[in-house]
Amino acid sequence: MNHKLATLGAGCFWCTEAVFQEVDGIIDVVSGYSGGNVPGYPTYREICSGRTGHAEVVQLTYDPDIISFRDIVLIFMTTHDPTTLNRQGADVGTQYRSVIFYHDEEQKEVAEAVIEELGDAYNDPIVTEISPLDKFFKAEAEHQNFYRSHPRQPYCTYVINPKLSKLRSQHSHLLKNKVS
Repeated sequence: MNHKLATLGAGCFWCTEAVFQEVDGIIDVVSGYSGGNVPGYPTYREICSGRTGHAEVVQLTYDPDIISFRDIVLIFMTTHDPTTLNRQGADVGTQYRSVIFYHDEEQKEVAEAVIEELGDAYNDPIVTEISPLDKFFKAEAEHQNFYRSHPRQPYCTYVINPKLSKLRSQHSHLLKNKVS
């Protein structure tokens, strides 16, 4: 099997996880934390304080024979606001920053190219961070598969559902259940 990893932060990991669970070629989606500067294994409570430097991220296992890293970055960039620094909607803090943690130089180059391509599509400059992945910490069990476990929870209804609608309208050709 030729599976690869991608690690992305687009604000709340519940949203990003729900988006990529719909995408064809995504084998697994794990919510977690990356990019921090404190020793040890961070907890959700510590991350939410904004003092650890970690971002809420998802780590994707994907099949590059089905979906390219470029398409993953395009989905990522168009299902959140990459122009707001340390914020997505009501979620504010460095833990909610827009970030691509690349696993190799090819991912870095693709991420930079996609961001350059999309620059004119936004009214404000794209502030998405592109950094090498150092460590990925899997989030606690209650944060895994959140949307699928709680689809009627108010956050899911008001924040995640619109992102899924946007995904379906802009990227239907890349979804597991193709929308026509």
